[in-house]
Amino acid sequence: MQLTHGLKRAAATNPQGAIRVSAEGRRTYREAIERVARLAGGLRAMGVAPGDRVGILAFNSEFYLECLFALPWCGAAAVPMNWRLTPRELAFLMEDAGVGVLIADAEGLALARAMTPRPAAWARTVLIGGGGDGAPDLVPYEDLATRAEPIPDAERGGEDLAGLYYTAGTTSASKGVMLSHDNICANAINAMASLQFTEDSIYLHSAPMFHLADGTSTFAITMMGGAHAYVPRFDAAACLAQIETCRVTNAQFVPTMIKMLLDHPDAQTRDLTSLRKVLYGASPIEDETLRRALTLLPNARFIHGYGMTEVASIATMLPGKYAVTEGPNAAKRRSCGQAGLLCEVEVRREDGSRAEPGEVGEIAIRGPNVMQGYWNRPEETAAALRDGWMHSGDLGWLDEEGFLFLAGRLKDMIKTGGENVFAIEVENVIAEVPGVAECAVIGIPHPQWGETVLALVVPRAGATVDPQAVIDFCRARLAPYKCPREVQIRTEPLPLSSAGKILKRDLRAPYWEGRGAL
Repeated sequence: MQLTHGLKRAAATNPQGAIRVSAEGRRTYREAIERVARLAGGLRAMGVAPGDRVGILAFNSEFYLECLFALPWCGAAAVPMNWRLTPRELAFLMEDAGVGVLIADAEGLALARAMTPRPAAWARTVLIGGGGDGAPDLVPYEDLATRAEPIPDAERGGEDLAGLYYTAGTTSASKGVMLSHDNICANAINAMASLQFTEDSIYLHSAPMFHLADGTSTFAITMMGGAHAYVPRFDAAACLAQIETCRVTNAQFVPTMIKMLLDHPDAQTRDLTSLRKVLYGASPIEDETLRRALTLLPNARFIHGYGMTEVASIATMLPGKYAVTEGPNAAKRRSCGQAGLLCEVEVRREDGSRAEPGEVGEIAIRGPNVMQGYWNRPEETAAALRDGWMHSGDLGWLDEEGFLFLAGRLKDMIKTGGENVFAIEVENVIAEVPGVAECAVIGIPHPQWGETVLALVVPRAGATVDPQAVIDFCRARLAPYKCPREVQIRTEPLPLSSAGKILKRDLRAPYWEGRGAL
C-alpha cells in the first residue's frame, strides 16, 4: 500500500471535488495534487532524497495536509513535531530523527530559531506563509508549491518508512515510532470502516495535525475524496463557527474539548445540525457530558476510539449506538469497543497467557497497523513487540462479546498493602462527585503500604469541592483499600498531553523524586 495512492485515487475519481472548504472558498483535488507534485519536486531540488526525514512544525492548515502527501511523493518520511514542546525538547527530536529540512509556519520558525544546540543535520527551513527573518536558509513554501518543477510519485510504499511520530511521553520519555506506508494505510482502512467517510464528508481538523489521533481521519477521508476544514488549533468558538460555516459532518474531540464546546455560549446560537459523527478518545466520556452533547447535537453519533501511536493509531472502536446513557446499549458506554477491521486485540496475564473474559491484564494488539518499532531503540522495540503482538502498557479487560474496557496504564496501577488499585476505577467514581470538573488518581510513596492513593481534583467554575466529601463518596462505592487517603484540590487545570491525556508522569514527579519510579 502507498500513502500517495489515496490522494491520486481521489484526484482521479473526484477531481472537481473539494479537498479544502473554508469561508474563503474551496480547493479541488485536481488543484491539490498538482501542488503536491510541485512541492515534492521543490523538496527534491533542495536535496531531500528517498528515506530522508523531514520535520513539520506548524499549526493545522491545508499546507500541513499537502506536506503529509508531498513528503512520501518525493520518497521522504515525515516527522510531525509537537509545537507544545520547548525548544530544547524539539531540538532533541530533530537530532534524534536526523532531520535535515524543516517545514514550519511563523510560530514554528520562532520555536526553531530558539533551539539550542542547533541540530547538526538541520540545513534549511521551508517557511509557510510570511513572518520570516530574511535568513538565507529560509525557502518560501509557495515558491515550491506553485513554481517548482513537478516530479512523478516516487512510488514508495509497503514497509518503506512513511513517518516518525514521537510519543507524547505521558508515563515515559518520548520515543520515535516508525510507521510504514502499510501501517498508516491499514489504520485508515480501520477508520473508514468505523467512521464511514464518503465524498460528501467534511472533516474538521481541530486536534493537532502532528498527532496521529487526527491523522486517523486525515488519511481516511482523503482516500474517500472527502473534504477537509481547519482551525489552526483547538478553540471552542472557532470550532463552532467552522462547523456552521463549512457544514462539517465529522469531527474529533477528547472529552475535555467536548466540555469546552458545550460550555461556550456560541453553542446555543450556531447551527450545528450538519455534524454526524464525533470521534473521541483519551478517556471515557462522563454521563452528564454525554447527555448534554446528545441534546446539543441530536444528529451526531459519538464514537469512542482506543489506540496509540504505536498502532497508527486505532485498535478498537465503539459504535455510536452505544454512546447513550439509557436503554439496553448503555451498559457498553464505558467500553472502547471491539477490535478494528484489521486488528486483533487480546488481554494478557503477566506470564503472557490469554486472560479470561472479565480478567484484567495488559492489552496486546496485532495487525498490519502495528509499528515497525522505535527509532534507534532496539531494546525498547523488543520489549514492546513480542511474538508479533504490540504490548501496549495499558491495562484492560474484555467482556464475553469482545468489548474492551480500560483499567488504566500499567504504571497507573497502584500497589498498596499487597492490593492492586486501578486508578481509572477510582477516577470514574470521583467524576460523579458534584462540582468535580477533572480528577487524576496517582500512587504516592507510603512507609508502611508501599504506595497510597492520592486524588487530585479540579472543581468546576464556581463550585466548591470538599476533600472529605470526596473520600466519603468513594467509601460508599469502593473497597476501603481503593479509596484515596488524601484529596488535594487544585485551582489550575491538570497537565495534558497533545492527545488530551493527563500527564500522570508530571503529577507523580514531586512525590517520587529520587526514588527512581515515575
